[in-house]
Amino acid sequence: MIVFLNGQFVSESQAVVPINDRGFTYGDGLFETVRVVEGRPFRMAQHLERMVRGADFLKIKLPYTPKELQKFTNQLIEKNEMPDAILRVMLTRGPGERGYLPNGSGPPTLAMTLHETPALATDTEAKWSLVTSPYRIPAADALSSFKTMSKILYVMARAEAAERGADEALLVNTNGEAAETATGNLFWVYQDKICTVPTGRGVLPGITRAVVLEICQTLGLQTNKRVIKPEALRNSDGIFITQSALGIVPVSDFDGEPINASPLVDQIAAAYYEMLAKE
Repeated sequence: MIVFLNGQFVSESQAVVPINDRGFTYGDGLFETVRVVEGRPFRMAQHLERMVRGADFLKIKLPYTPKELQKFTNQLIEKNEMPDAILRVMLTRGPGERGYLPNGSGPPTLAMTLHETPALATDTEAKWSLVTSPYRIPAADALSSFKTMSKILYVMARAEAAERGADEALLVNTNGEAAETATGNLFWVYQDKICTVPTGRGVLPGITRAVVLEICQTLGLQTNKRVIKPEALRNSDGIFITQSALGIVPVSDFDGEPINASPLVDQIAAAYYEMLAKE
């Protein structure tokens, strides 16, 4: 496997970073996950725009422009001969001294890797079992707007869900509201409306989330951004999860109770996969 690291294409075994890189020592950095279909990174511009905003917020200087990163991405896809893959873009503050204060750190580390597309991403019939996680995320956290590398809470939530025999974990915020899942954004169908949690409640403004809202507008489906308690989700007409790697994943059961299968979810999923093939 060939990877991109700080301006060079090297083999995976040669791609090393210093032991004192702050991405390793503190999770001090950002990442983006992008679906690649037929050699085309889907919505790459939106992913990079979020990374640019995140880098500005964290005060990390992005070493390349979005246009340069898109060029490097195309080269990485060609070198690995992987026209269908999952692209991961990683940015850290770079090496630094021990201690939280980032003064004197750098230069930043920028790496990109390709990974095989999960089987679920090509299986529109697959459905996930969802359980409520005991872990809580802050309801008002400016960092929730970006994909930071500090993801231990999500790692623990996903692992705990797996121990309970579930595919995914629902994370509740400190207000007691359903927020997002360990790996994606939450949607539900209620009275023919496509609902999702508004940002600013500990929710990442996901790229696929935005795509689904676009699709709903195109299909003439009503949308509603609202808060909801986990127990109220059981009254929905359907639940699905959105994420860049897997697209749209319907939920079959929630906390051990079966969930209705809304035909609207299938309609949205079909439009999403058609968009993937065209863009």
